[in-house]
Amino acid sequence: MRQIVILGGGTAGWMAAAALSRFLPANHRVTLVESATIGTVGVGEATIPQIRLFNASLGIEQDSFLAATQGTIKLGIEFVGWTGPDSRYIHAFGTVGRGLGLVPFHHYWLRGQSGALSEYSVAAAAATAGRFAPDLGRPDLPTGLTWAYQFDAGLYADLLRQHAEGRGVARVEGTVAEVARDPLSGDVTALIMVDGRRIAGDLFIDCSGFRSLLVGGAMGVPFDDWSRWLPCDRALAVPSEVTQPIQLFTRATARTAGWQWRIPLRHRTGNGLVFCSTFMDEAAAAAELMGGLDAPARAEPRLIRFTTGRRTRAWAGNCVALGLASGFMEPLESTSLHLVQSGIARLLQFWPGEHIATADRDAFNRETEREWTAIRDFLVLHYRANTRAEPFWQACRATPLPDQLATKLDLFRASGRIVREGDELFTEVGWLQVLLGQGVHPNAYHPLADAPSAGDLASFLDAQRQHVAAVVGRMPTHDEFLRAATEELQ
Repeated sequence: MRQIVILGGGTAGWMAAAALSRFLPANHRVTLVESATIGTVGVGEATIPQIRLFNASLGIEQDSFLAATQGTIKLGIEFVGWTGPDSRYIHAFGTVGRGLGLVPFHHYWLRGQSGALSEYSVAAAAATAGRFAPDLGRPDLPTGLTWAYQFDAGLYADLLRQHAEGRGVARVEGTVAEVARDPLSGDVTALIMVDGRRIAGDLFIDCSGFRSLLVGGAMGVPFDDWSRWLPCDRALAVPSEVTQPIQLFTRATARTAGWQWRIPLRHRTGNGLVFCSTFMDEAAAAAELMGGLDAPARAEPRLIRFTTGRRTRAWAGNCVALGLASGFMEPLESTSLHLVQSGIARLLQFWPGEHIATADRDAFNRETEREWTAIRDFLVLHYRANTRAEPFWQACRATPLPDQLATKLDLFRASGRIVREGDELFTEVGWLQVLLGQGVHPNAYHPLADAPSAGDLASFLDAQRQHVAAVVGRMPTHDEFLRAATEELQ
């Protein structure tokens, strides 16, 4: 398994190329095949904090990354209008409060009901105040803060390409005409280009986007359609002018038959409307999107058709699918690039030797399925827990839930408890913020939260709010931070 061929560029392809060229031994050769005539979806501009680990593993420093990608800091996602026209809450990164002993913080908060939950989150408070600093230099003021980025995905792909080619990745320009397969094993042996060139390999990484040319096409892996739970099947994307100040969060605003994203970068604002074509046609969707912009548009909306779901196996034969080739998860919680990142990490964990072991491949596929279904359930929660009157939202409330999500909701409603299953992506704190933000409230809290006296509990909660305020008050503004981080690197 020393000749590695990646089909497709874009963010997914170049993430794979950069990572494999960084971690594989020197006797491996990585070739990336892409065509300049085949476009990419190219709207993945918001991320979650794990992207920082990926960049660090490649030796990409934060300041140079922000400068190269026109990036901004992201401290969470603000949800607007999901439980009514004036409703809003933020799903912030990092910690929320501090527990006592075995009892998580939110049980004490549920008992005391002192202030909004966001007042106990440094990330939420900093995002609202427009402030950020990665380190205050004060050990006595631990922030519990973590962050992600909002950036230009095309510029990020360019940056990754520089790293990958600098480590010896060979790029082949051209279009694939045929996929050659071994007649006995069914494995892919080579990509046959339109001009007759033959790109042979031992292991193939499918980053061919929605076409899924290798895993879905050549290997015939079926697609598991999740639209019964996540019925949106269209997106319109459009850039708009920059608005000041640049906010530290992505915004997801519920609309008539879906939701609208807003992602602030330094050179533009990314916008889009995810909607269900059963309840809204494209002309009405375009009008709703353009009418909801905060600044003038820079182009006409671009339509993207999709079906939410995944290939039933991400690894088939000697082909591994990453990104859109493996499936589509709508960008409500900014997980698209994370799924590429985790797929690469999982592939390296199960990297084959001379031969691909069936047990390794099966384990890879099981772990991939668990990750995808857990994220799916988290997204379904947003749609199910809504109080909007439009027909689309009524239909979402009437849809039967996946079993594991139904169990999670029953547990939280009964006792305020949240159980994280294995190493699923979203933590208890993430589930807590969305559950409460979407109007799902428990009937009880942990009985051990009754241990402190009423006075002690009030002091405990007040001290935590004061701590958050003190930390945020020492931070510079987001704009000041970005200028200091990037002005010498432009």
